[in-house]
Amino acid sequence: MSTVPAARLVAGSRGYKRAIAALWAAGLATFGQLYYPQGLLPLIGRDLGISASDAALTMSGATLGLAAAVIPWSVVADRIGRVAAMRIAIVAATVIGLLAPLAPTLPVLITLRVLQGVALGGIPALALTYLGEEVHRADAAYAASSYVAGTAFGGLLGRLTAPPIAEYAGWRLGALVAMALSGIAGAFFLLLLPRAAQPLRSREGASLVRAVRGNLRPAMLALYAQAFLLMGGYVAIYNYLGYRLERPPFSLPVSVTSLLFLAAVTGTVSSRWAGRLAGRHGRAPVLIGAAGVMAGATALTIIDWLPAVLAGLTVLSAAFFAGHAIASGWVTHRATDGTAQAAALYSLAYYIGSSVFGWLGGIAFTVGWRGTAGMVAALCVLAVACTVLTNRPVRPGARPRACC
Repeated sequence: MSTVPAARLVAGSRGYKRAIAALWAAGLATFGQLYYPQGLLPLIGRDLGISASDAALTMSGATLGLAAAVIPWSVVADRIGRVAAMRIAIVAATVIGLLAPLAPTLPVLITLRVLQGVALGGIPALALTYLGEEVHRADAAYAASSYVAGTAFGGLLGRLTAPPIAEYAGWRLGALVAMALSGIAGAFFLLLLPRAAQPLRSREGASLVRAVRGNLRPAMLALYAQAFLLMGGYVAIYNYLGYRLERPPFSLPVSVTSLLFLAAVTGTVSSRWAGRLAGRHGRAPVLIGAAGVMAGATALTIIDWLPAVLAGLTVLSAAFFAGHAIASGWVTHRATDGTAQAAALYSLAYYIGSSVFGWLGGIAFTVGWRGTAGMVAALCVLAVACTVLTNRPVRPGARPRACC
């Protein structure tokens, strides 16, 4: 019989509301810091005299640092607590992030962004773990989707705030303003997050290895594949669409192309909607549908007509956040042991996908936008295949198949 006390945070309680508000602010602060350079990439490229794929390293460096840090942060959290670890992470990331716009050269900028990513690694996986452990299981899917809604809004805030300022005052000032807003959101997180009620379960090295290995089952690998593939495609679209729209037949300025990031606001709605749908129809159908819709929306962005591009980007953003909300919440639900490590593995796949395909999208872009869009559509199709193959009914005595 389990000795772990029942989760104390149930929908409607004061603690639940504070936790949701705090983690919404954490998502805003984390993703505002992480993604504000996305709208500045053309300006950074021109200022430093570098290519689109090189400018994108300011994004990939941060996400790669985050990916490398999520498992170490899970170990730290097992020893000092989820809340303490997240508080240290948000403060460290904000301090480093305020230094990054002052970097004199690209290598220094990338180094600071990597370090900022390492610090930010203490938020995403631990936030999902905190929700999985502290919130009642009946409310966990909706709680996770609320956190994901905050991440969508945070990414949107950073992307929208910096470019208009940067176009007239330089990308460095735009970056500093975006960082300041993220810092304010981080302060709200520090003030609001309730203390964890669940006991610390510190792991020794062998126990940690077992926890990681136990969360590498085929069903879990399929969820990590969603993070790797869908996030990689989403970031590739947003990294390079600004470059496409600066060129004929669109010829739009950065202050206008940055408004395209408003499409991400659909994620604040679709992630919660997906959580409700999953409660009624199951997670797998919603996840398959989200990836399939994302692939179709990518095709719309190929059309040389701005309304079609806008429609494609809006639908793609909604579908991505719906899929991410389901997959991320499903990870802690499926984990039988080591929920922190399971969430860390999901985040690891998520940010490796962002780093790898966020850069490879630029290589594909050398042959035109069809190259980038084709890569993204292929990633979505692979994500659908992974979910289908690992959620088929299994005959008695048969072993489930792993995918990706």
